[in-house]
Amino acid sequence: MKPMLIAEDLRLERSGREIFHIENLTIQQGEVLALVGPNGAGKSSLLLTLAMLETPSGGVVRFAGEAALNGNRLGMRRRMAVVFQEAMLLDTSVQRNITIALRIRGVASGEAAQRAQKWLDRFGIGHLARRPARQLSGGEAQRASLARAFALEPEVLFLDEPFAALDYPTRKALLNELGPMLKGMNMTALFVTHDYTEIPYLAQRVAVLYEGRIIKCGSVVEVFGEEILSRRIWVPWED
Repeated sequence: MKPMLIAEDLRLERSGREIFHIENLTIQQGEVLALVGPNGAGKSSLLLTLAMLETPSGGVVRFAGEAALNGNRLGMRRRMAVVFQEAMLLDTSVQRNITIALRIRGVASGEAAQRAQKWLDRFGIGHLARRPARQLSGGEAQRASLARAFALEPEVLFLDEPFAALDYPTRKALLNELGPMLKGMNMTALFVTHDYTEIPYLAQRVAVLYEGRIIKCGSVVEVFGEEILSRRIWVPWED
């Protein structure tokens, strides 16, 4: 494995308040890293900064070995994809939500249509391709959002609590599908979640963010112990 994403002395401040300060965090190529911590720890802010959607106050993000600078951030951003808690679909058909994103990134219209249908089928909603996105259920909308992200063929995928708003059966079904998909594609991903029982489905390692600092980082069992497999979860920042 080689490093795909590195944060070095990375800081973010807002209105004079430090949101996070990460001395070093590395995500290896093909690895899914879960980022956890209490509310207000800075998890989503760190994700947005690593995804080039927020400009850091200091430090550096390295993507595929190259430092992110003002001149190359947009190019790097187009090699990534983000899935948020809310699906954030455009007010058009499900298929056009994907083809528009692909066309913006320079994919020819024919290929964009093929890739859109391929990933809608993979996520089990190919039959909804022509339906208005605003008419989807919550689970269908998140499947469409995931299909759009995968159709972009990103080098790094960011998942910001993508299952938090879903009911348990829908959440579990998506987790069961997404884990093997990420592994089979050797996808590099950062997965932010507040539900620790989701972690073993997707992630190999866990980083714990507390008051803007990484206080623990290791394998799922190293961080949580065997308890996570039986759902008797020990919470690192309450030790």
